[in-house]
Amino acid sequence: MLSAVCLQSASGQPRLPRRCRLRPTHALLLSLLAAIAFAQEPAADRPLPRYRFSSGEEVLRAFAPIAAETRFSIIKLDVDDDTVALGAVVETNGFALTKASELKLGKLTCWLASDKKVDADLVAVDESADIALVRVHAQGLKPIQWTEEEVHPGQWAITPGIAPTPLAVGIVSALPRRIRPQRALIGVQFDFNTTKPKIEEVLSGLGAEKAGLQSGDVITALNGTTVTNREQIVETLRDFRAGQTVKLRVQRDEKEFEAQVRMMSPSAVLLSGELDTPFRADRLVGEVSTRAEGFEQVIEHDTVLHPWLCGGPLVDLDGKAIGLNIARASRVSTYALPSRLVKRILKDLEAKADSTTSKAK
Repeated sequence: MLSAVCLQSASGQPRLPRRCRLRPTHALLLSLLAAIAFAQEPAADRPLPRYRFSSGEEVLRAFAPIAAETRFSIIKLDVDDDTVALGAVVETNGFALTKASELKLGKLTCWLASDKKVDADLVAVDESADIALVRVHAQGLKPIQWTEEEVHPGQWAITPGIAPTPLAVGIVSALPRRIRPQRALIGVQFDFNTTKPKIEEVLSGLGAEKAGLQSGDVITALNGTTVTNREQIVETLRDFRAGQTVKLRVQRDEKEFEAQVRMMSPSAVLLSGELDTPFRADRLVGEVSTRAEGFEQVIEHDTVLHPWLCGGPLVDLDGKAIGLNIARASRVSTYALPSRLVKRILKDLEAKADSTTSKAK
């Protein structure tokens, strides 16, 4: 949004600060939106037409110049000819980033903005960020440009695809923040008659039972860190997702041993009303991404994206990527990993890919 604050030039004429000046594409965009609003203002007693929604046809056409700048830096990924995600080209040699958990087993191919279908290979994965590095079998691809500016709530957030018009348009809802994983358990109930992390009950069917833990066992360390009370364990485990494994040091009578315990999502039978709320909420608000939580930092925006539209860039009015769409989290909330985080992850994935290639030789 434009600020009302202006400066004065040496001649005494008002001058807008640099961040407030309109570029030609911005002026065209605003004029188009103003024309739409003026010419198509509905009567007060009529519902808003769909073509005037934030991602309606008229609004998307107004942002077409931005999509035209970025569409050749985007790929559409298919697994066995079913579209599963978008991707952002990051190297001219064919490297692209996408959402890892949407890449199911099968033949991986991708569509380019040139309407050409080519093969692709999975190269490396960062499981903590849910980002995959893929190699596209095409030459001369155009890497996406990343912004160096900070994001601000209320700024435009555009999701382009490989088509001439963007897929969706919205605004940034909140400053970058951490999203903790959905609740996962090791499967024990602690004894509240002592401050020590002593197991009172082992829950049936969860990781602790499968690892052989028993009532009366005392947990003395978690992933190599000594623990002295149950609160330490509960707080630490909040950062682990279902499917991850933790290493426990356990004391049983006079003996100590180590146990590998797999974190698991609690079943509906085990949930109290308080814990059940987020699980039921996710089911009620519609289809969300396979993984929509447990991220170091995300930009939240109000664009409504289907899960298969994640994995590609989220861009600003200059066509530069402010982040990588990583998950549809709810009915009207989508997360994007900030550009600074994505660039750091990219370096790690490229190093991992180089290491794998060297070992193969």
